[in-house]
Amino acid sequence: MIHKSVLLREAIESLNLKPGDTAIDGTLGAGGHAREILKKILPGGKLIAVDWDKRAIEIFKKKEGIGDHIAKRELILINDNYANLAGILRGLGFQTADAIFVDLGFSSDQIEDAQRGLSFLKNGLLDMRYSPETQERTAAEVVNKYPKDKLVEIFKNYGEEKFSKRIAREIIDSRKGKEIKKTAELVEIVSKAVPAFYKRGRIHFATRVFQALRIEVNQEFSNLSRFLESTIDNLANGGRLAIISFHSLEDRIVKHFFKLHSRNCICPPNFPKCVCQHRQTLKIITKKPIIPAQREIKENPRSRSAKLRVVEKIA
Repeated sequence: MIHKSVLLREAIESLNLKPGDTAIDGTLGAGGHAREILKKILPGGKLIAVDWDKRAIEIFKKKEGIGDHIAKRELILINDNYANLAGILRGLGFQTADAIFVDLGFSSDQIEDAQRGLSFLKNGLLDMRYSPETQERTAAEVVNKYPKDKLVEIFKNYGEEKFSKRIAREIIDSRKGKEIKKTAELVEIVSKAVPAFYKRGRIHFATRVFQALRIEVNQEFSNLSRFLESTIDNLANGGRLAIISFHSLEDRIVKHFFKLHSRNCICPPNFPKCVCQHRQTLKIITKKPIIPAQREIKENPRSRSAKLRVVEKIA
């Protein structure tokens, strides 16, 4: 997640927040977004901050000095998947929210924790689960039990990895001898599978494989789609939805959803008249995605692929 950045400020401003609003931060993370949102909606507002990672919430509570009873009445912390937006709102007694924000990146705390297995730069168990308390499947299970064709599919579709077949074949051969348990072991396997020139590229040669495994383990694309569908009925008229994505396929899902629901008809162009009865419910605010400035990318290379898209509920 990008903290104290131009893109973050753009995202918060785009939500048109005002005192008394009810807002949702679907990805609390380190809390940078939550703090900025609270500044806009107080006094009288309420922020529902959600994170699937229980540890992220505990770290935020400790940092902000919030007790288990959540003494700050303006802030409600929820340990859940943002895909369950509708259930979260109903469970708290809300029908709609005035603004919804999600940042689809992951925090520095998650990357720095070697035991999570999210980084190829730190040797730890191949876990990658955001919520170990509620998730069973780990990255190790995917690597050691998935058939070759499935591994190829994951690396190709979720990581856009050009050497997916070679990497999958090397994994299959390696796991015949012993179970692959550590991130360093997987990095070594990928290194053996890819050509030398690939290792001299702009990004680390294992980046796409780790990305693909993380997406598979946490079902990130399906959760994003579920979340997007739920926003239509859970955003108040005139309310805004802002999303920062970091993956081209992630952004494609967001872009397609926004485009679909900003049209009155989705019939094929050759139809003589509309029969779909589809009606526009969203207005696109960002005709083109907002991206970080070059200075920000230089200071924070992880922001280079970030894109902000914003829509407004109109019906």
